[in-house]
Amino acid sequence: MKKIMTKEIRIHGRGGQGVVAMAEILAIAFFNDGKIAQAFPHFGVERSGAPIQSFVRVSEKEILTRQHIYNPDILIILDSSLIGRADIFSGIKKDSQIVINSPLKPAEIFFQIKNNAKLPVGFKVSNILAGDASKIALEVFGKNMVNTTMLGFLSKIPGLLNVEGGIKAVKEKFSDKGQEIIDKNILAIKKSIIN
Repeated sequence: MKKIMTKEIRIHGRGGQGVVAMAEILAIAFFNDGKIAQAFPHFGVERSGAPIQSFVRVSEKEILTRQHIYNPDILIILDSSLIGRADIFSGIKKDSQIVINSPLKPAEIFFQIKNNAKLPVGFKVSNILAGDASKIALEVFGKNMVNTTMLGFLSKIPGLLNVEGGIKAVKEKFSDKGQEIIDKNILAIKKSIIN
């Protein structure tokens, strides 16, 4: 009997970084890949720079819950300054994967996290995927809008996200923003794949 794949993804970032848009693009990409997906935000203080989070569930069967994601399979961190907030690591499991926007190496990030939060026993450095999404976003957009850049890094997790599905989702999500915006977002994804 085939095991049904369900993944729960929690995204952390700051207002203005595209946290909500990233969740929506991911859900569209998964849907385009023939999966069932849901995305929804959670706002605290709604202002630019304030920590916010959004959630994505993806499955091969109907998703019956809409509750927050407390034990993510994948934790995406769009702003490495959030490492100092231990609550963003709450509920991670020993096999959870962390995808983080940072110029640091995974081993350096691992020790930063350990200094700020309790990691589950058995959590390994290899569970961390880091990439300098800010650098790419500044090159492409001229500002620290890292959501689509992070999609490229996320596509490096085997079997999770089809890059072509992500690009198609960007085209759908930004169809009303004009071709130049679409092209820049696609370029950001492609640059992050090769970094």
